[in-house]
Amino acid sequence: MAQTKRVTLKEVAARTGVSLTTISKVLNGAADVSSATRELVEEQLRESGYRRRKSKQRREYIEVVLQELDGDWALAIIEGVRESAAEVGLAVSLSVSGDRHAPGPEWLDAVVRRGPTGIILLFADVPPEGRATLKARGIPFVIIDPAGDPAPGIPAVGAANWSGGVTATRHLISLGHRRIAAITGPAHVMCSLARLDGYRAAMTSAGLPVDPEWVRYGDLQRDGGERHAMELLRLPDPPSAIFAGNDLQALGVLHAAAAQGVVVPRDLSVVGFDDLAIAELASPRLTTIHQPLREMADQATRLVLQLLEGPQPEVTRVELATSLVVRDSTARPNVA
Repeated sequence: MAQTKRVTLKEVAARTGVSLTTISKVLNGAADVSSATRELVEEQLRESGYRRRKSKQRREYIEVVLQELDGDWALAIIEGVRESAAEVGLAVSLSVSGDRHAPGPEWLDAVVRRGPTGIILLFADVPPEGRATLKARGIPFVIIDPAGDPAPGIPAVGAANWSGGVTATRHLISLGHRRIAAITGPAHVMCSLARLDGYRAAMTSAGLPVDPEWVRYGDLQRDGGERHAMELLRLPDPPSAIFAGNDLQALGVLHAAAAQGVVVPRDLSVVGFDDLAIAELASPRLTTIHQPLREMADQATRLVLQLLEGPQPEVTRVELATSLVVRDSTARPNVA
C-alpha cells in the first residue's frame, strides 16, 4: 500500500506566500506574527494535515489544564497525574483557563510556546481548531472528562457513570427502600444524565415507580443539594432515601436533614457519588460510589505517553469501573 506523502513546511510556505521563518514562528507560538498571518498559516496547516515530526528529545513536563483549582475532585486528579508522571521522570505544571466545556482561546497560543511533553485536560472537549493545532505541533493530549461526553475520536478517560447510578440505587432497594429520590447535576451535563438514567433503570427493573417530584436537577454544589433536599423532605410523602449525583450534593442533603430534625440513616438514607475525602469526614460517614480518580489520572498520563512515543493506540477511550463504598449514611428504612 502506498504511503501518503508527508506535507512539508516548504509546501505550506508556497501555498500561503509566507516565509519559512514566519511559519516556524507560528509553529513555535512566537508573539511577533500578525493575527492575520497566523490565521492564514494555521488554516493551511490544518487543511494540509501537517504534523510536526516527533522530537527525539523528550520535554520535561505534562501540563494539566482545568477550569479552577478548587475542589477535591480536581486535586485528586492532579495528584494522580503527578505520581504517574514522576515514575517516568516528568514534572507537572498547572494551567487554569476556560469554563466547564473547553479551555480558553488564549491558552492555546501559550501552550504552543511552552511545548510540554503532553497535555491532560479536565474539560468536556477541545475545539476542532485547537485539536488540529496541537496535532500539528506533535503535542498529544487526553481529556479526563468530567462531563462524560467527549467528542468522537478524542482520547479520553472517564468513569462508568450509568452503572454507578444503578449500583447506588440497587443498594438502597436492597435495604428495603421504595421511596427513593435522586438529585443529579445539570440537565445538559452527560455524566449527570447517565447517573440519573442508572437510577431510573434500577427503579424500573425493581418494579418501583419514579415520582417526577423525586427527580431534581442540581448544580453539583453543596448548597444546591441542601436546597433540593429541603424541598423533598417537606413533601407530604417524603422519600426515605436520596441518591445524590455527587458527594458535595450529598453533603448538602445531610445538612438539610439535620436542619429539619431528620436523623440519617434512621429516618433517611443518603448515597453520594465520587468518594472524595469529605465522604469519610462527613457525619455520618457517607455511603457513596467510588469514582477511581487516581486510576483515571494514571490512565490518562499513560495514554499521553503512548500517543507521544509510539503508534496510535487501538483504544483511546477508556472507561473505568465504579464501585459502592458502604459507610454509615444508609440503613434499612424506619417503619416504626
